[in-house]
Amino acid sequence: MATTATWTPPPRPMRADARRNYDRLLAEARAAFAEHGTDASLEDIARRAEVGIGTLYRHFPNRHALMSAVFQDALASLLARSQELVEAPRPCHALMEWLGAIITHAGTYRGLAQALMSASRDESSALSQCNVPMRAAGSALLARAQETGAVRPDVSIDDLMRLTNAIALAAEEAPDDPGLADRLLTLTVQGLKGASPEAGC
Repeated sequence: MATTATWTPPPRPMRADARRNYDRLLAEARAAFAEHGTDASLEDIARRAEVGIGTLYRHFPNRHALMSAVFQDALASLLARSQELVEAPRPCHALMEWLGAIITHAGTYRGLAQALMSASRDESSALSQCNVPMRAAGSALLARAQETGAVRPDVSIDDLMRLTNAIALAAEEAPDDPGLADRLLTLTVQGLKGASPEAGC
């Protein structure tokens, strides 16, 4: 099935049997993505959840919909962390910490960084819908860092989100270099510096 159909979570409440199927599919999808990456077979996920592929598609009409549901906990955690950091005394450090957390999340499952990069260009994708609250959270952190002069005024949150996904993808392609993501993020920080070095990261 195509990955571009718009997806919204199933209505609540679900029947008890439907809820059990939904929860089993999510659990098996997490396990499969961790073991095989986000390209894991949907048919195998359905089989491991002891449901038919039609049941999987009734809950999640495409791969991006399933991925979006799997990553809701991580999304909630990233959004909560952004709320904590928005009042931090060093705004640029707060922004960099949050970007680092995004890179860590994107590197959790093989293929996730690439999927997030692709979804950023497809507004109908369920994964793209996850980007809306993330961009809003990141924009608040970026604005505070720019207000202090630590980050250049021409930097956009969309550029930063693309950079973090690109760094996560580069790190995924170099598993024998565990420090690569940190080094690339440090280089990114150097390029963000604004007119007030004393307020910098």
